[in-house]
Amino acid sequence: MAPFLNQIAFSPTQTLLLPSSSIHSPLHHFTPFSPRIRFSNPTIRCSVAGESATSPPKPTAAVPNSSVDCVVVGGGISGLCIAQALSTSAAAPNVVVTEARDRVGGNIVTVERDGYLWEEGPNSFQPSDPMLTMVVDSGLKDDLVLGDPNAPRFVLWNGKLRPVPAGLTDLPFFDLMSIGGKLRAGFGALGIRPPPPGHEESIEEFVRRNLGDEVFERLIEPFCSGVYAGDPSKLSMKAAFGKVWKLEQTGGSIIGGTFKALQEKNRASKQPRDPRLPKPKGQTVGSFRKGLTMLPEAISARLGNKVKLSWKLSSISKLDDGEYSLTYETPEGVVSLKSKTIVMTIPSYVASTLLRPLSAAAADALSKFYYPPVAAVSVSYPKEAIRSEYLTDGELKGFGQLHPRIQGVETLGTIYSSSLFPNRAPPGRVLLLNYIGGATNPGILSKTDSELVEAVDRDLRKILINPYAKDPLALGVRLWPQAIPQFSIGHLDLLDVAKGSLKKAGFEGLLLGGNYVSGVALGRCVEGAYDVAAEVNDLLSKKVYI
Repeated sequence: MAPFLNQIAFSPTQTLLLPSSSIHSPLHHFTPFSPRIRFSNPTIRCSVAGESATSPPKPTAAVPNSSVDCVVVGGGISGLCIAQALSTSAAAPNVVVTEARDRVGGNIVTVERDGYLWEEGPNSFQPSDPMLTMVVDSGLKDDLVLGDPNAPRFVLWNGKLRPVPAGLTDLPFFDLMSIGGKLRAGFGALGIRPPPPGHEESIEEFVRRNLGDEVFERLIEPFCSGVYAGDPSKLSMKAAFGKVWKLEQTGGSIIGGTFKALQEKNRASKQPRDPRLPKPKGQTVGSFRKGLTMLPEAISARLGNKVKLSWKLSSISKLDDGEYSLTYETPEGVVSLKSKTIVMTIPSYVASTLLRPLSAAAADALSKFYYPPVAAVSVSYPKEAIRSEYLTDGELKGFGQLHPRIQGVETLGTIYSSSLFPNRAPPGRVLLLNYIGGATNPGILSKTDSELVEAVDRDLRKILINPYAKDPLALGVRLWPQAIPQFSIGHLDLLDVAKGSLKKAGFEGLLLGGNYVSGVALGRCVEGAYDVAAEVNDLLSKKVYI
């Protein structure tokens, strides 16, 4: 699944204070049973693809054209994008996507009701060229909506929402950091800091060493909570923010690596940009006129009968001719499908169970990735409920806000949904999407929906909402028990073990994909999909499946 709160668009560029070219990327008024509180699905506890079916299998059903070039297991955004890329390829035109649920899109969930439109999973994406290519190829160019790149982003510090600098020229003027903290960050970025320790560093270790305590506590820690819902003392800098990590490795310092990367970019031959692609202005985020769900639905419509819903994969085996046999429980009965290659884009813990009969080592590695719980809580207030100091010309403007864990609020952050994109709330109302939980707060699993709304409302009244405002209208509470894979220390090693073990066992045509491989942001899933599709094409063209 794509992450959640990086949709506020705090890029690594902003948080690490680097040029954009250097990096890829008070509750007493709340009544829990108020009639104004309505939930889109008040008791939902989302399951994952691959969970057990309830009825016994029917007799085996025949599948026309059952021998295919590639089977993509999982109909989330990664799987659909891989299939779309492959279906237009000369090497792999015959592709099938299988999804255990009765819908495509994975954790992308858009809800529209009573004049509101809100997301219950990821909220938006950064419009990179690969992402925009997928948008255009899916026929959604005219439905694309982009946020205002000049809209501020905020971090809560000492009871006040403080803007994050948009670039280097803003550094002297923003009050999120002290003068001493800014100097420490500048000297550290130039290389005046302790050397690398010789072991895989956590994000916290890397940032404190290179840029100082203030950058970590006031920028990076809330950013990690927002992107990964994670604990930066456990997340790997190399795995989670590899391009920033590599700057120090190649240039001796962050600034040195930045200049070296710019020089290499200038020396490299530049491919002409696809003229079909829109040209976003500045650092912003994107969505679609009717929400993110438009993308998976558009891709699925283009793939047509290549997408199989409610197909639950039960086993995989390799045949004597080097191809693979996949057995599914489907609404039509038990189906066997033959394929030259397979791409698994389902969560790693589901893939682990399915792959154990093929490689215990690969299954063990995949079972070690941790997915903490996250809840998406969408609430609405009347516009007059917003504190006056956060209004500009009578409107709440901005992308949203992030909350460092040491600031005494439980909510990870809040996206200003009705400010970010048009037509997300009725006139006079403000729609706020809040995320709560994560690796440092797994206790949300035991909370009711009303308790989660209480927690969000309590936090908002400390920061953004007038303490005596009317109760919120609770539109939706969606709890994801296993939300975002954590790129913890050792993540890349485990991934290498899983991939290597499959190859060693003779399953070269069985590939791993999805967010625990490519990265958690929606855009990274799309970029990773193109990479996997290229790998499948290479395998098929060389006939490396034995």
